[in-house]
Amino acid sequence: MNPTVVGVIAFACMFGGVLVGMGLRAVLPKHHLDSDSKDTIKVGIGLIATMTALVLGLVTASAKSSFDSVDSAVKQSAMQFLALDRTLARYGPETGEVRTALKNGLGTRIEMIWPRDPADAGGYEPVRAGEGSVGEALADAIRSLRPGTDLQRSLQSRALDLAETLLQARWIVVAENTDAVPLPFLTVLLFWLTVSFASFGLFAPRNLTVLAVLFVCALSVASALFMVLEMEAPFSGLIRVSGEPLRYAWAHLNL
Repeated sequence: MNPTVVGVIAFACMFGGVLVGMGLRAVLPKHHLDSDSKDTIKVGIGLIATMTALVLGLVTASAKSSFDSVDSAVKQSAMQFLALDRTLARYGPETGEVRTALKNGLGTRIEMIWPRDPADAGGYEPVRAGEGSVGEALADAIRSLRPGTDLQRSLQSRALDLAETLLQARWIVVAENTDAVPLPFLTVLLFWLTVSFASFGLFAPRNLTVLAVLFVCALSVASALFMVLEMEAPFSGLIRVSGEPLRYAWAHLNL
């Protein structure tokens, strides 16, 4: 789902709830808004507000944790590329072609995930990109080496482990570009927020200061939802995982 669209819809629902609440205050009979009614309404809205704050906090924490795990995985992959390259270099000059293929494969991955044109971001698919066959061919080339010493056998085993780990890491883009917040869940959350803001408008004085404060409050909550949904897609949008660790690794391969 598009974070910007969801953010705008959330703001419209919440601030629209404020306006509806203010409109209801003008038409409801006075006994509907007496002290007893007000206390009862506040208790109910307090319950909804508490649930909303709890759920929104949990969703935000989950999105941030997922974003941080992807960022950590990218940095880990950069270290593994460098480690694999140095392992192959220590093996001997016969790994020259494998090291070149490794650098080319990393360059392709960087360009697919972090393209020069931002409009192409988030469209990376390992199978369509052909990275699957390239990565597997790289692992097969390492496996086909014929070590002549115990050191070379040890280095070959280490290189194979790193290559297989990097093959698994290519799917992280696909795994993390899924909706962590289901649409029904988001709909219920928006309903709770709208009801809460409608209650604010129901009891708030009708003046520009109050209206401006409620406007800012609705905008702030909508921005929070926007950021949560942005972090769901860590390789696209405004809040993205940096590709600098992998670019650094690419620049230092084959040295």
